[in-house]
Amino acid sequence: MFEQNDSKNIAEQDKKFMRMAIDEARKALVEQEVPIGAVVVCGGRVIGRGHNLVETLCDATAHAEMQSITAAATTLGGKYLKGCTLYVTVEPCVMCAGALAWSQIDRVVYGAPDSKRGYTTVGGRIFHPKTEVVAGVLQEECETLMKDFFKTLR
Repeated sequence: MFEQNDSKNIAEQDKKFMRMAIDEARKALVEQEVPIGAVVVCGGRVIGRGHNLVETLCDATAHAEMQSITAAATTLGGKYLKGCTLYVTVEPCVMCAGALAWSQIDRVVYGAPDSKRGYTTVGGRIFHPKTEVVAGVLQEECETLMKDFFKTLR
């Protein structure tokens, strides 16, 4: 019984923080960026947040995950994100997955899969071996943001 309640609480917490990542994705949308948002949480507190700024900064590495990793590391005063969870609206690309591996983050929770550029497309395990990955949290909402954005471009 205790484990069931514990996993239910974790699932609810994952949804709560994914909604914050979705809010970040909406900020990207307003800035005419690909709507991907991310937050890093440690001890139940958001310590880093970010959204895509690739176009704004003219920087191919300015992904939501990279922005939130940098903010979290600054908040913690160190490069390792042990004890932290990243919530991101879309499956991380290989670059972001590599950065997350180097950060030694404990958990990565993402909403929508990315069949074209997601890290799972390369078929290898990129994250730190102890990193737990949870996929599909609020997937429909995350996918809708992306689909609607790309519809407006066509």
